[in-house]
Formats: sequence, C-alpha cells, structure tokens
Amino acid sequence: MSEDKYTSITGKPRLIVILGPTASGKTALSLKLAKKFDGEIISADSRAIYKGLDIGSAKPTLTEQKKVPHHLIDIVSLDKTLTLAQYKKLALAQIRDIASHERAPFLVGGTALYIYSVIDNWLIPGVPPNKSLRAELKKRGVEKLWKELIKKDPQAKEFIDPKNKRRIIRALEIINATGKPFSQQREKGEPLFDVLILGVQKSPEETKKAIAKRTKQMLKAGLVAEVKSLLKKGYSPKSPALSGIHYKEIIDYLNKKTSLSETVALINKNDEQLVRRQMTWFKKDKRIKWVKNLKEAEKLLKLFVK
Repeated sequence: MSEDKYTSITGKPRLIVILGPTASGKTALSLKLAKKFDGEIISADSRAIYKGLDIGSAKPTLTEQKKVPHHLIDIVSLDKTLTLAQYKKLALAQIRDIASHERAPFLVGGTALYIYSVIDNWLIPGVPPNKSLRAELKKRGVEKLWKELIKKDPQAKEFIDPKNKRRIIRALEIINATGKPFSQQREKGEPLFDVLILGVQKSPEETKKAIAKRTKQMLKAGLVAEVKSLLKKGYSPKSPALSGIHYKEIIDYLNKKTSLSETVALINKNDEQLVRRQMTWFKKDKRIKWVKNLKEAEKLLKLFVK
C-alpha cells in the first residue's frame, strides 16, 4: 500500500472495521485481510482486554498474534476494570500510531460499545468510579438494578445487556453523577476517521453449529483448568472479568451446581442469546457492508483504499 492509501481525501486517517456477532469468523477474516493489506489489529472485545482470559475469551492465539501485530489484548488484570472512556482513548492512540507508520488500522471485535465509541466519536462523560455507590448497588440483584435503570432511562434497553450487572451499575453511576439519562450522554462528536465497516454473519443454523463447535474446542483446549487456575490465584468469581459467558458457567460447574453436559448446553444457549442481542444492534447500522467470504471483503477493501 502506498502512503496516500492511509489518508482519505478529507485528510482523515482511514480505518477498517470488522465486526459481527460471537463465533461469526471475525478473527480468521481479519488475520487474512490485515496480512494482505499491511495492517495491524486493534481488538474491540471486552473480554480480550483481560490478562489470563485466554481460552474462554476466544482471543487470537499467540501464533495468530505473531502473524499480525495486535493491540489492546491482555492490558487489564482480572481484578480491575476498564471504562468505555479509557478504552476509547487507548484505541484512538493505537489507530493514529498505526496510521502514522503507514500501516492500515483494523478495528476488530463484537463489543458494540467499544466499536461505536470510536467510529462515531462518542463524547463520553468522564465520571470517576463512585466506590460507595457501587458497593451499595452490587448488593442488589441484577433484575432489580435493570428495572431501576429502565425506569430512569427507558432508552438504555437498546444498548445495555439486561444481564450485564457491571454495565448496568456503571450506567446508574453516571446517571447519579450527572442527573441525566445515560442514553442522552452518548452524543457524537466530529468523525475522526474515514471508515469502512465490514460485517461478518452466519445463518442461524451455521451460527448454532459454530457455537457448539467452539464450545467443544474450548473445553478440549483446557477451559475448565483455566478457570480453576484463576480461582486458585484468588480472583473472585464475582469479578467483572469472570462474570461473562464461558466463565460463569464453568464456575457453576466447578461448584457442582450443574453437570458438564448441562454446562455445555447453557454456554451454547447463552452464546446464541448474545448473538441475537449483537445483531439487534448491528442491523440498525446501514453503513455496515455484510460480506459472505474473503473475496467479497477484499474487493470492498481494495475500493476503499484506492
């Protein structure tokens, strides 16, 4: 790629986004495209940021990361959190650095909040954590917290997972600090990049098969041992990092709340529900160019960088 391909005629750096629901094949596609188009990958995955969540987060393997430079993977310890504002700041710095070295930045993942904070330049309120409020909210069940959030901000149901206690608490924390609905505080700033958004999606039947296959692969790769090791190191099962799919189900299995077959079925069911939530969000974005294979993606990318 020549130097002019990194900056559009508007003078803004070009950014390639590869998004899609879980188990859709984003990683495989991004590796091939980034290698062919002299790129580097910035992860937009809220689990891949954690050190130690390797198998259950389905993050790129070390071998894959050696083939193409990756960023924003393994940057937070399991007992810490990363706010959306912090993620956005780190991602913008990486994108600009990659572009400045005349390489193509690829933003890859399925965490919609991460992706849209960058491509739509959300003006995120810099509300610091309120430890006493968080401690109080954590004592309540996720259903009660969800009802409280929807009562204060009905629009929040469009982009917050009703089962994600951590994100619900953060939204309530911001509402408490600002006195405004959380949904009204995601204003867009001036776009920072010229963006191509490629979407990867499988049919419902293919998705179901891909999820089941991946769960088997995770177990074979040592997911149970990974969770055991993390708990043995003293990390709390209630920590944000271990509260996600693939980890919470294995923790219940280790605590003998479920059998292995029940655990597998639950992981698959939760992943399928996650896909539906992710696609509800992505389908609203008419900028996304959905591709079925590498050939279609390459064609669109060649036109974009011309």
